Amino acid sequence: MVIVLKPYATKEQINKLVDNIEKRNVSVQKVIGRDLTILGLIGDTGSIDIDEMTMNEIVHKAMRIQEPFKRANKMFHPEKTIVKVGDAEIGGGKIITIAGPCSVETEDQIIEIARKVKKAGVTFLRGGAFKPRSSPYSFQGLGHEGLDLLAIAKQETGLPIVSEIIATELLDVFEEQVDIIQVGARNMQNFVLLKELGKIDKPILLKRGLSATIEEWLMSAEYIMAEGNQKVILCERGIRTFENYTRNTLDLSAVPAIKRLSHLPIVVDPSHATGMWWMVESMARGAIAVGADGLMVEVHNNPEKALSDGQQSITPDAFSNLMNSLRIIAGAIGRKI
Repeated sequence: MVIVLKPYATKEQINKLVDNIEKRNVSVQKVIGRDLTILGLIGDTGSIDIDEMTMNEIVHKAMRIQEPFKRANKMFHPEKTIVKVGDAEIGGGKIITIAGPCSVETEDQIIEIARKVKKAGVTFLRGGAFKPRSSPYSFQGLGHEGLDLLAIAKQETGLPIVSEIIATELLDVFEEQVDIIQVGARNMQNFVLLKELGKIDKPILLKRGLSATIEEWLMSAEYIMAEGNQKVILCERGIRTFENYTRNTLDLSAVPAIKRLSHLPIVVDPSHATGMWWMVESMARGAIAVGADGLMVEVHNNPEKALSDGQQSITPDAFSNLMNSLRIIAGAIGRKI
């Protein structure tokens, strides 16, 4: 349930109303916006009578939320969430970009790529240190060494880093070394991991699961937010359908759907969505056109010899050209990149 308060409600009146509600074993979260104050009621709200609530002098209106996700719901939080990482804002007027190799391979490799994508205007450097792979015989990443190499690249370029966590035992080192912690598609419903990520004060990039519905995806965000961490960024990375020409099927309709349902920012990963380097640029442009708050693109200095996902990686020069075209599209829809 959501209760929208009148603008003149005093702190004392709000606290009195909250105390009355919480006596009924319902938790209340206050959302204080620029123009409105909203009370989000979480729990069994069956004992809360809407007519009784609307009779209160400071209540403008009360309504029940039908969707199971509450904290991620736009009704609960009408103003869009902007996640700040250093000087960057994800979900604001400026579109952010995340680029780098699928896997960190060597110090020279990650530093070279970092320098080139920074020159192109990228916001964040991505790189996989721990790689959950479908085959146990595929390259699994450099592990802790990979994180150390990302830290060196950050020191060399100043770019904040994004990397994927695969287990709760890695939480301490990721909290220390990574600026945005990515939850991969395979872990979208690893609820133990999501709960632990909800207890830290670090932005979480939550990728959509291989066959997850939008509601299931938002419910996974809810697991993180329910533990206290509201810094959630959603990432559409393609879903599994009957089509096997591409690696996955990029669901660009998820972007406006999320914008309608939730206040959380959303970025798009056209690399994993298509699995083909020659599709990445056109799908990236489409993602910006439909309103994505950012892009995650795999960039490798030598895709043919990449240890993982070379077939979906573009070169630094191609990424630079892509950025130039994205600036034109962003300007056309009233945004910047």
